[in-house]
Amino acid sequence: LCFGDSNTHGTQPMRSRDDARRLGRRERWPGVLQAALGPDWHVIEDGLPGRTIGRDDPVEGADRNALRTLPASLQAHRPLDVVVFLLGTNDLKARFGASAEQIAEGAHALIDTVLENTRPGEARVQVLLVCPPPIEEHGVLADMFSGGAAKARGLAAAMRAVAAQRGVAFLDAGAHIAVSTEEGIHLDAAAHARLGGVIAETVRSFALG
Repeated sequence: LCFGDSNTHGTQPMRSRDDARRLGRRERWPGVLQAALGPDWHVIEDGLPGRTIGRDDPVEGADRNALRTLPASLQAHRPLDVVVFLLGTNDLKARFGASAEQIAEGAHALIDTVLENTRPGEARVQVLLVCPPPIEEHGVLADMFSGGAAKARGLAAAMRAVAAQRGVAFLDAGAHIAVSTEEGIHLDAAAHARLGGVIAETVRSFALG
């Protein structure tokens, strides 16, 4: 299960606030992941634009809070072998005023939710926590994310610490890809292709030994 926000949904770098363009299914990183892992795997894509790790959004709605919708997604698609989380970008919005450490701490609740929704007798679900690449403050979303770029640079270290504490796999996406230079938040097709391949390598390394 790939559970994330607009960068899992495949939202293209936005030219305006109402730009709803989306990359094709095979271009989005979950589609690239599926192709890389092959037919023995079934990759489920659950990407919701605006999704936060654990914050009700007063503008976009409480349903953007991952902790409100993750249990239903886990139950709908069980049994699962691996859950990949790519979240944290939207928590950088100015209206939340959250630090990198506060954002990363929210990952504890994501991991707890996976454990709580694993039934007796089911195999332990492997978790891969992916830190999104740092954002940039330019383009049509710059004011919404004012102050977020500086905080984003500390997010990988904070998320890595949570993953180590909880014994789950970790990937720093920013070590492999960058956000669009034109818009600063979303990924272009080349970044999706690279990310999908790197996540495939990571999943193979811990899921298959």
